Order: sequence, then C-alpha cells, then structure tokens
Amino acid sequence: MPGVDITWIGHGSYRIDSPNGQRIYLDPWLKENPSCSEDEYVPTRCDIIAITHAHWDHIGDIKNIVDRFNPPIISIVEFDAWLTREGIGEENYAMNLGGTLKLNDISFTMTTAVHSSSTPDGSCMGAAAGFVIEFENGTSLYAAGDTNVFGDMELIKRLYSPDIAILPIGDNYTMGPREAALALELLGVSKCIPGHFGTFPLLTGTPEEFRKLAPSGIEIIEISPGDTITV
Repeated sequence: MPGVDITWIGHGSYRIDSPNGQRIYLDPWLKENPSCSEDEYVPTRCDIIAITHAHWDHIGDIKNIVDRFNPPIISIVEFDAWLTREGIGEENYAMNLGGTLKLNDISFTMTTAVHSSSTPDGSCMGAAAGFVIEFENGTSLYAAGDTNVFGDMELIKRLYSPDIAILPIGDNYTMGPREAALALELLGVSKCIPGHFGTFPLLTGTPEEFRKLAPSGIEIIEISPGDTITV
C-alpha cells in the first residue's frame, strides 16, 4: 500500500494525502499565510478538514474550502457549535479530548494540547487539541497542534505509539526547540516534522537548533513550505 504524503503549506497548516487517496487539510490557512506558495492558494480537492483550535491562523480558509468541496470538519464541540452558528459545513463531526472518530477508514483521536483557543471575534472555543491520525496502512501521525511540552505526551506514546510527529518549534506562541526536543523524548517517535516557525519575526525557533537538541536517532525532517514528503 502507498505511504502517507504530507505537504507543509506553511506555518501550522498541512495537506495530507492518505494511502487510499483521501485528502485531509489540517488547520488550513492559505491565502493570507505569508509562508504559503501561490500554487497552494486554491485547493483542487478536499475530503476532510481537521481543526486543532480556533485561532485565525489555523482556520482562515475553512469556509472557502467548504464552499467549494463541502468536506466534513472534525473539531472540538465548542468550535463545532460555532461552525453551525456560522452556517459552515453540512456534516461536521464534534469531538472532545480522548475521543476517537473513524472516518473514511482513517482514525482521528483528539489529544490534549496546552494552548488557548478563540475565534477572531474573541469568543472562547473550549480547549485546544492535537490529533493522532491512524491511516489505512497503519501509519500513525501525531499532529500536536499549537502547544508547549507536557508530561502526558508520554501517555500518547503508551496509548497510540505514533510513528511520526508534527511539532511546533517557533517559540513565543508555542514551544520552542528546547521544549520540542523534550517532547520527542516523551513521545518516542522515530521521525519529526518541525512546523509553526519562520512565519513572523517573533517565531525565532529554527530546525537547526531543534536538530542539535533532539535525542539521537530521531530523524528531523526539515521541509520548506510547499514541499511534500512520504512517510
């Protein structure tokens, strides 16, 4: 079976193509994203949207994508209720921390993230989250969302044994390289894609610093916005 294709759109946004051809947008922020290349501004298709939290730099293009393709949106219950009030989406899926949803043969488990969550108008949207996504071929991806390091990442390792992690490293609004390196130790993954860095001057963390601090034997996969890797 084919692997999982992960494209970094830039900042905290990713396009993920599953082995059976399902296209997932994780926290899509496209046209206003200064890291996003022009050829990613207009998606060609989308089967699922997964949202970790409601900050503008993670939800900026969900309405545009839903208007074109009407994919289901997976999110925490408070944000799902906001989507209903805004009339965005017809068949969305509300979750909460610790829950698992299987959709199109892909499992989404919502995990803790230590962060805030609010819509652009300032409305609180419950807890921020991450996802452990298990694909049709058994590959397990931990997408941490925006977070700092927290001790229960070790529970994510024990419960779900992710193969690869997407971790923020930019600092200021999320953990920086030092905390992200400790997160790798707790998670026990063999590979990591760093993200949420370089978009703004405040996001000072770099893959180079992260690589120096990371535990030995873990592959740090540095990609540029628009690049795709297969895992």
